[in-house]
Amino acid sequence: MAKHACLSASASARWLNCPPSAKLCAEAGERASPYAREGTLAHELCQYLLEKELGRPHGEEPQGCDTEMREYAEDYRDFVLEQMAAVKSPLICVEQRLDFSRWVPQGFGTGDCVIVADRVLHVIDFKYGVGILVAAANNPQLKCYALGAVDTFGNLYDIEEIRLSIYQPRRANVDTVSLTKGELLKWADEILAPTAKLAYEGKGKFRAGDHCRFCLVKAACRERAEYALELAKYDFAKPATLDAEEIADVLGKADALASWAEDVKAYALTQALQGTRYPGFKLVEGRSNRRYTDETKVAEAVASAGYEPYEKRLLGITAMQRSLGKKKFEELLGGLVIKPEGKPVLVSASDKRPEYHTAADDFKEENLS
Repeated sequence: MAKHACLSASASARWLNCPPSAKLCAEAGERASPYAREGTLAHELCQYLLEKELGRPHGEEPQGCDTEMREYAEDYRDFVLEQMAAVKSPLICVEQRLDFSRWVPQGFGTGDCVIVADRVLHVIDFKYGVGILVAAANNPQLKCYALGAVDTFGNLYDIEEIRLSIYQPRRANVDTVSLTKGELLKWADEILAPTAKLAYEGKGKFRAGDHCRFCLVKAACRERAEYALELAKYDFAKPATLDAEEIADVLGKADALASWAEDVKAYALTQALQGTRYPGFKLVEGRSNRRYTDETKVAEAVASAGYEPYEKRLLGITAMQRSLGKKKFEELLGGLVIKPEGKPVLVSASDKRPEYHTAADDFKEENLS
């Protein structure tokens, strides 16, 4: 497994918001999830395809990649090639170790792709996850990688513009922002470096928020509990009795509260299995569902009795596209697939999607015209 820094770029959104969490998470130890392993495999495939296209040593193709993963990795490779073609005489670094310890104690990370040319530095980060939409704007991980690249290549190239890209194919999210080298260094000196010093020393204030999502100690964090329980001041009032500001307050914390409650339940179960007893609760065997011991033998037995053991149904759009391939899917079914208008949902004002216009809005606009 690759070595990770205590103050890693990938966790920077957390420790920049909550400096003391860095040491606590380091002490808790890293735990790889199935999603992380899937992401690692996708990154290895991206590296293989890109190195192969560039005519560099690329070794053997990673094993265990499905058709969907390969298509997304090929799309990423093509995106990188497009960015290369947009600048003159670029230097291309794939899976480049980037050291930003000038600002962050022992800080380093690995950039998926770094393109360096005269006046332009482009950092591209591949995200295979589908759960969270990742933005390039104000992304501290990308900024840390850019700092490492500036420190490495700044004496060789006259870098003026920094481009930061997130390539997240499973969310159809390709996001690029641009800033000047001066803006990046100002952020590094005024925000990153002083906060990293606090985090490295285990100092600073605990702060709860969206950044808690991947914190290893989130379930037992008192600050997060207090943040979630702030909603108790409304004493489960009926929604109609709350004013707009109070409802906005609830909306801003509702997801965090639900997430915190689930984390506490999961933590309590783990501890109970290790012998901890909680007043008023006990461990019992949960519900289970019947299942076949051998599906092949079941099918044979049913078929031999003259019955059909399988049901037939049309493949879903994603499965159909995976089966046919993107080009053939578009050729055969391009005119038979629609994307209905999505149902309105309430999200944070920082969300990049355009605002939904209600019938009331349309009525107001008509009266104003």
